[in-house]
Amino acid sequence: MAQRTVLVVLFDDVQSLDVTGPVEVFAGAEKHTPGTYRIRTASLDGAAVRTSSGLTVVPDEALASDSEHPDTLVVPGGQGTRHPDRHLIEWLRAHGPRARRLVSVCTGAILLARAGLLDGRRATTHWAYSDRLARDHPAVDVDPDPIYVRDGHIATSAGVTSGIDLALALVEEDLGRDAALTVARHLVVFLRRPGNQAQFSAQLAAQTARREPLREVQQWITEHPGADLSVESLAVRTGFSPRHFARAFQAETGTTPGRYVDRVRLEHARRLLEDTADGVEEISRASGYGTPEAMRRAFVRTLGTAPAEYRRRFRPAPVQ
Repeated sequence: MAQRTVLVVLFDDVQSLDVTGPVEVFAGAEKHTPGTYRIRTASLDGAAVRTSSGLTVVPDEALASDSEHPDTLVVPGGQGTRHPDRHLIEWLRAHGPRARRLVSVCTGAILLARAGLLDGRRATTHWAYSDRLARDHPAVDVDPDPIYVRDGHIATSAGVTSGIDLALALVEEDLGRDAALTVARHLVVFLRRPGNQAQFSAQLAAQTARREPLREVQQWITEHPGADLSVESLAVRTGFSPRHFARAFQAETGTTPGRYVDRVRLEHARRLLEDTADGVEEISRASGYGTPEAMRRAFVRTLGTAPAEYRRRFRPAPVQ
């Protein structure tokens, strides 16, 4: 197997985790299968850069006009993407298309867009910058929800740690599941979160309630998705009237009890489909849907696919 060069672009005010996350994944894969990856870092002039958190990173080389074409070109994000050096954009415009795989992490997608490399393609970025990416680059089909998106040879990922998810997916593509699983275990992360998994879980998407009875209900919903989670039942747990509970829950979390429950149940069902061999009927009961048909409607409405198809696409292959 030919050695693959992974080149990571550096610039001042880069997000350090956008750099080190993918680098650690590819370095771990190289340890697992020596001779697989050659990892290089480069800045415009080869000089050291200072990350947005104040760390100094010394690159291996400069981004020269005659740089070799890497197998995988990784463009991280960070505050430095707000006002990038035009020479960096020009380098990306010239060299990005020559890489077998062009990858961005977080707001690195903004640099690719400025270089015109995302025109006509579907892409994602950190949720806080998706509106800006869509507004400033209308030729890009911005999807703000997934943790990463692949469109042809270009892959874009969401905020910070999603770069690890994407790098693990690339290692699995190159070396197989065993290598990716070994790296994931070493880094103490999941082997693979599906690329279309939302950037936020229900708990993160909703605010944490201020009052303790409401916070306890939020936690109870998460731990008991198959229970009776009607407004009336949840209100009893808080000691509020149903009307008072519904109003207070929405005021403090930013979403209605029903929407919160729907999202928790969907996440629970997705995890069971990905991680277990349980049947659809069993999963529908455990997740609070009651029937496979009710779960199917929820999946189609929210994800655009039925549970069986979702499992086929996103459940990892069994370890040999």
